[in-house]
Amino acid sequence: MSSKAENVLSYFGKNTFNDAVMRDKLSKEVYKKLKANIQKGEKLLPEIANSVAHAMKEWALENGVTHFTHWFQPMTGLTAEKHDAFLEIEKNGDPIQRFDGDKLIQGEPDASSFPSGGMRATFEARGYTIWDTTSPAFIMEGPAGSTLCIPTVFISYNGEALDKKTPLLRSMRALNDSAKKLIKLFGRDVDQVTTTLGPEQEYFLIDQKFYDQRPDLVLAGRTLIGAEPPKGQEMEDHYFGSIKERALEFMQLSEKELYKLGIPAKTRHNEVAPHQFEIAPIFSEANLAADRNQQVMEVLKKVATRLNLAILMNEKPFAGVNGSGKHLNWSVVDSDGYNLLDPGHTPKENLQFLTVLVSVLHAVYKYSDILRASIASPGNDHRLGANEAPPAIISVFLGSALYDILESIEKGSDHVTEQKIIDLDLENLPTILQDNTDRNRTSPFAFTGNKFEFRALGSSASVSTPATILNSAVAESFEIISKEIESRMKKGSDVKDACIAVLKKYITETKPVCFNGDNYSADWVKEAEKRGLPNLKNTASSLPAYIAKKNVEMLTKFKIFTKEEIHSRYNIKLERYCNTIAIEYKTLKTMANTMIVPTAIDYQNILIGTVSGLKQLGIACDEQTKRLSTVSEHIESLSKALSKLDKKIEKAESEHDEQKKALFLTDSLIPVMNSIREHCDALEELVPDQDWPLPKYREMLFIM
Repeated sequence: MSSKAENVLSYFGKNTFNDAVMRDKLSKEVYKKLKANIQKGEKLLPEIANSVAHAMKEWALENGVTHFTHWFQPMTGLTAEKHDAFLEIEKNGDPIQRFDGDKLIQGEPDASSFPSGGMRATFEARGYTIWDTTSPAFIMEGPAGSTLCIPTVFISYNGEALDKKTPLLRSMRALNDSAKKLIKLFGRDVDQVTTTLGPEQEYFLIDQKFYDQRPDLVLAGRTLIGAEPPKGQEMEDHYFGSIKERALEFMQLSEKELYKLGIPAKTRHNEVAPHQFEIAPIFSEANLAADRNQQVMEVLKKVATRLNLAILMNEKPFAGVNGSGKHLNWSVVDSDGYNLLDPGHTPKENLQFLTVLVSVLHAVYKYSDILRASIASPGNDHRLGANEAPPAIISVFLGSALYDILESIEKGSDHVTEQKIIDLDLENLPTILQDNTDRNRTSPFAFTGNKFEFRALGSSASVSTPATILNSAVAESFEIISKEIESRMKKGSDVKDACIAVLKKYITETKPVCFNGDNYSADWVKEAEKRGLPNLKNTASSLPAYIAKKNVEMLTKFKIFTKEEIHSRYNIKLERYCNTIAIEYKTLKTMANTMIVPTAIDYQNILIGTVSGLKQLGIACDEQTKRLSTVSEHIESLSKALSKLDKKIEKAESEHDEQKKALFLTDSLIPVMNSIREHCDALEELVPDQDWPLPKYREMLFIM
């Protein structure tokens, strides 16, 4: 029987240098000035930084910390850290633990080995990390000590952004500036407008012993070989089902670690596929949410390892069942506490909400190509378009009620569908009010009551990039629409008439991106083409959107990126795509040559002996001969496919243009990999179970 759990409130935020700790450890004057820096961006003086550093060090030492690190998010999509001890030696040889404001504010990691996309040469090694005061420092507990982690941005010697956080912070600033101007038109002055995120993290858990025996999972993060089991998810018995004890223990221990870090993990449940799960937090400001999601992924990995489990974050670790996403819930909140995407009880009368809503539609319609590129990855190419994952065509689901409202504005009609009451006619059950929107699991960008859910993001990705693009695009739309409303008001229109006229224009313009139906249907693909919506089916075809003229103009206009920084992201994404596929084809080739073919040949030899012996005895062996023929045919076809793969690899590796290489890998090499898998999977279902060299799907997905 498990011991009684501690009250969460007794340790929530224990390992975070949060507001309560700052109030306790800092003088009133220092606390006041640090909060002014965090909330208003006021300059932080060196003496204040020194006081904060001293307090942070004392707090860290009280909690068993020996080292500190500037914790940042380079363009690998992961986090990075270099640990330095507080310990120093005085001139007289005495040891001392020291941490001053200079070390808190700025670090200098070697920048040469992080992706720069051509902005930096290898020999240009200097880079800087700069303290992000808006994200609290935290303590990561280790097996024999703890480390103080200081969230930072990461820039080059010349100031180029080499990370994912700097552009995100810039996009938040841009949206804040544009949104405040829009809100002012409706008679309200607010101090700040913030984007909030709530990323739902999906993942698979399997036993570590199975993971260790799968070279493809270890090296590529997904199974490159594997026949589908007799049972998958078709019985729909895993989703929201009772959680297995081993998985529940993992979740509970992970949540405790997250609560200590002040991360409000709210929801846990079984997902659709066997051994697939989800963790979801309470919403927080975008940069905090991005930091926290990186911490969530790191904590999940560490706790899984402790329990001899392996966590799989790849978007499609198993063929034939659901892939894993990271549904990015996005909203906008002002400093008065209003959610700008909350329709209220009468959305038709809520002009501010409708203006914000149409602005988002305009942003998604105009920049659907780069929004698609922002979630592009090799893993997501396998996931998008099936099993509750949206397709590559970016469209917006509004639900019938909101769609009707927008259509009534467009047509100048007063007819709006009324909100329905659901009554089950059971005396002991209450009636409920039906939401203004249903949920559309096939939509990549769906309105879900008071927020948008960007469902196309993959499970392993950083939330920073799509959030940055979305914030920036919406900031531009806010600016365009508010200027048009303001222009009409200057000509004598009141705010309502001006709004309705502008909304009518943009509702008509953005109508092609609104779709409430089944995004999986072939009819929608045809309809989307008629509407002029881009269908960028894979990573290779979507990445050029980064450097499309309109996208570069928008991102540079709001100073989210410089032109060089945009091109660097494009180059990095291309390079990472090509490198990922290279790891996959090398791993697949090795597994097929050293594990599958030898095993199949051994079985073929057994069958040859069996058939030969039966024939010598004059015993009929038609079925055995047929089986031998089938196995031999697959071995022959597999060997031919491997030879073909070698030729494709040679051609790919001789191509120095990364865009051409990415297209070649997508169109020519991956189909050969699929053919190799097809024969390997067929052999898996023929070779005796005890002889097959790899754990099978039925073991990985059903044994824990």
